[in-house]
Amino acid sequence: MPFINIKIAKDNVTAEKKAELIKGVTQLMVDVLGKNPNSTMVLIEEVETDNWGIGGETVTQRRQKGN
Repeated sequence: MPFINIKIAKDNVTAEKKAELIKGVTQLMVDVLGKNPNSTMVLIEEVETDNWGIGGETVTQRRQKGN
């Protein structure tokens, strides 16, 4: 039973886009690994940009600087 955990920055991603992501990742598991889609679980976690760091600074800081 595959369990896929996707973490994305909390950027107002719509419910429709999340559903599309879940569907696509599930299909990828079917296509690549031959997994049963009915037992494939996908969890999307939205992380505040203040709680996500890259290169020693938060994503919020990087975005403010234009990186």
